[in-house]
Amino acid sequence: MLTTVLQGRPGAAPPLLIVHGLFGSARNWGVISRRLSSDRQVITVDMRNHGTSPWRSTHSYEGLAGDLAAVISMHGGQVDLLGHSMGGKAAMMLALTRPAMVRRLIVADIAPVAYSHSQNHLIHAMRGLDLTDLTTRTEADRRLSATIEDPGTRAFLLQSLDLRAEPPRWRLNLDVLEAEMDRIIGWPGVASRFEGPTLFLTGERSSYVRPEHHARITALFPQARFETIEGAGHWLHAEKPREFEAAVAAFLADDATEEAAEAPAD
Repeated sequence: MLTTVLQGRPGAAPPLLIVHGLFGSARNWGVISRRLSSDRQVITVDMRNHGTSPWRSTHSYEGLAGDLAAVISMHGGQVDLLGHSMGGKAAMMLALTRPAMVRRLIVADIAPVAYSHSQNHLIHAMRGLDLTDLTTRTEADRRLSATIEDPGTRAFLLQSLDLRAEPPRWRLNLDVLEAEMDRIIGWPGVASRFEGPTLFLTGERSSYVRPEHHARITALFPQARFETIEGAGHWLHAEKPREFEAAVAAFLADDATEEAAEAPAD
């Protein structure tokens, strides 16, 4: 079973399940999950081969969707589902193959297509980090800067470095993630459709969801709508957290508005 973190208490709406992207963890979503939990329970997870969840020998989207289904079954059987990047693909796979488990779907900066940008260079950098006598994140950042120039990328990756372990270790199954990279950046063929309300939320400066992807998206998700977070890139929830949170909250609130409009008059 995946490691889960719960915020808030169960309410009238189903739980909101948040699924992180590649090299991420539930802790990346701590502030957003707390702020979205005022009227419902919010569940964040460490995906397999990430964080403190079990390590598995495969990392397919069918497997990731099955992991999420097990979590949902433990929390009432239906959720509103939010996934970013790799987590967005896992969320889409779950919605397409087990639609009764998903009421509303939010896909953050990813499309149901295969990409060509392998992330194995980051795995090589993490594997090559000298962990000898390493005790501070500042020193880890200094050492990692020799192979990763961008400070934001280093800060993100270093959230998965366990400095309390003896010796320090990555809370990522780097060997399996490297071996399964083609599956992670790919997309398996899925013939079904998800008919529920769906939001594709993208960063203005990101190229992950392009206009040419829209036809494929709407074929699989006929109720899809598209929104853009201005000034944000691929990590839109980290770069523009309040704007991201507001867009998610507004989309989820639409359900209450729709139900009120459909309710019979007294």
